[in-house]
Amino acid sequence: MKLYSRGQVIIIAVSAVLLAFFLIIGFGLLKFPSESVVREVAAEAKTDVMTDAVKEPVFEIQQSAISDTQLMQVSDYDSYSDEERNTISIYESLNEAVVNISTETIGINFFLEPVPMEGGTGSGSIIDNRGYVLTNYHVVEDAYKVFITLYNGITHEGEVVGRDQENDLAIIKFDPEDKDLTTIGFGTSTGLRVGQKVLAIGNPYGYDRTLTVGIVSGLGRPVKTSSGLVIQGMIQTDASINPGNSGGPLLDSQGRMIGINTMIYSPSGGSVGIGFSVPVDTAIRVVPDLITYGEVKRGWININPIQLDRNIVRYAELPVTKGLLVSELARDGNADKAGIRGGDTSRPVRYGRDTIYLGGDIIIEIDGFETATIADMFTALEDNLPGEVVDVVVIRKRQKKTLQIELSERAEGLSWD
Repeated sequence: MKLYSRGQVIIIAVSAVLLAFFLIIGFGLLKFPSESVVREVAAEAKTDVMTDAVKEPVFEIQQSAISDTQLMQVSDYDSYSDEERNTISIYESLNEAVVNISTETIGINFFLEPVPMEGGTGSGSIIDNRGYVLTNYHVVEDAYKVFITLYNGITHEGEVVGRDQENDLAIIKFDPEDKDLTTIGFGTSTGLRVGQKVLAIGNPYGYDRTLTVGIVSGLGRPVKTSSGLVIQGMIQTDASINPGNSGGPLLDSQGRMIGINTMIYSPSGGSVGIGFSVPVDTAIRVVPDLITYGEVKRGWININPIQLDRNIVRYAELPVTKGLLVSELARDGNADKAGIRGGDTSRPVRYGRDTIYLGGDIIIEIDGFETATIADMFTALEDNLPGEVVDVVVIRKRQKKTLQIELSERAEGLSWD
């Protein structure tokens, strides 16, 4: 019989414990709190602290251009052209309203403990003297902490008070400590023309408050995000937009915000002259809801939609290859009242991990938008309020039928993925 020293016995015992520990994790018997749970706990703590706070006045949209006096600040610089004076005056008047945004997220260290980790960075525009900052949703996505750095280098911790993933917009609030802030007023994206001058201010690659100038290259662009949603009416520009510019303002020649810089098309990851901005009219529509409710109140159709694929089409011998099958609907809900038909609940069909019901209507269009995917349904109803009536086109027994549905309020947390 082989004898082992005390040291060898300790090493073997420790190895066995570690092996058992990792096997337990691998089989999912031991779970750790997710980032969402940590954020929820943090949000609840912040809510408790804010319960006794004095309510602020209702947010009001500020729509203004730079005054003629401000535009003439550098008019005595004879060595500059009129175009250059315009560009310089806009930058000098508004660059202090553009902030740098940095985030912290929660990760897991070697010992499987939740620890703070450095997140991403982006830009934002101060839109209210009380410290409201407009930026992109993807800049603060998964953020545990958010930090706002002003033009003078002073950093404030902020709080994400509203998120709108469908338009890639978010609102952050920080305490300006009674200091007077430079703000950027909203203009309008209605009436923009291809070829007109635009200016972008942001923090690409950490170079704070960088100015780039270009033109409107295209209008009304539908752009699909990484989450599968399509943002409608995007502004295309050749003003250089790079990583770190996200959330910064796109301005017209009067210094009015006409868009929120959001993404670029680039094979290399750098600017190649194809950038996209969310139109400011979209921000004007959703910002009050984001500040008041933390989300955008939108209309909905009370059904359980199933996205068609070739397996369902072939099995059920459907007359169309794209659309949303109404598997179930809420009894006495808006879809039921409008005459939409769900599937046959007496004949359930197992599909993957889900149970679906065939035989219901197939929705192919909502409010003028084709609905080939679940994400299309969200896109179609993005700008519709509860109580509005929309046309819904369905296929029923191989016949096309149009129904009118009064929208209900979308349930909180409803997702397309």
